[in-house]
Amino acid sequence: MIPMAVVLVYAFLKKGLYGGVELEFSLQAFSVFKDHVFLIVLGRTILISIFITFFTVVLAIPSAYFIARSNHKQEFLFLIIIPFWTNFLIRIYSWVAILGNNGLVNSLLLKSGLIKEPLQLLYNMAAVIVISVYTDLPFAILPLYAVIEKFDFTLIEAARDLGMTNGQAFFKVFLPNIKAGVITAVLFTFIPSLGSYAVPRLVGGTQSIMLGNLIAQHLLTTRNWPLASVISGGLIVVTGITIYLFMRISRKSAAEAEATVDE
Repeated sequence: MIPMAVVLVYAFLKKGLYGGVELEFSLQAFSVFKDHVFLIVLGRTILISIFITFFTVVLAIPSAYFIARSNHKQEFLFLIIIPFWTNFLIRIYSWVAILGNNGLVNSLLLKSGLIKEPLQLLYNMAAVIVISVYTDLPFAILPLYAVIEKFDFTLIEAARDLGMTNGQAFFKVFLPNIKAGVITAVLFTFIPSLGSYAVPRLVGGTQSIMLGNLIAQHLLTTRNWPLASVISGGLIVVTGITIYLFMRISRKSAAEAEATVDE
């Protein structure tokens, strides 16, 4: 809590002449909320985080389901955590080797004759989303696996016996029963994505700058610490609102489940 308190205090101080802060009350940094460039970066950050969260959870659910139903759970879980043994930056640069102009994907497409010039697969929003999904996927799979592994799969068979299709059984029986895992996966993905720095910095280009990059720029380059603190405080508020909303949804779902059981 102390670092967060320091951030909030700095937001209300005056920018120092040579960087840092002066012990003088000021609200000048809050004018950033009227800056259209900041609002564009804020909107882009939220949009990219939503895309990352959506694709990560959509991929994590079948992956966790497959692992939970497999006879080789330990082996697959071992494969899930192997990427953590490698440095985060190394993993990002490995994607540069895959998606770069001279990378694996472009080389295969050029050799197959499907394209005549390398595709621009890096330094755009799509690259940020793809690589972020890759880095976040274990954080979504593990909580989902913990819930799905305890799920009673005979409920799906019973639903089919009662006339439900596979899709109806998935959305009306399976998904509601793993809601706690889905909510945890969403939180574990969406919140870190809001403050993402390394991925957009290395593979995003100028059109994919996110709030994390803006904070770093004001901390290290312009040395406007009050402004960086205000942006960080805004990020804390957005994160807090997100957690609050998901907690309300979770409590409401739990209350509805208890009411159903009582009936």
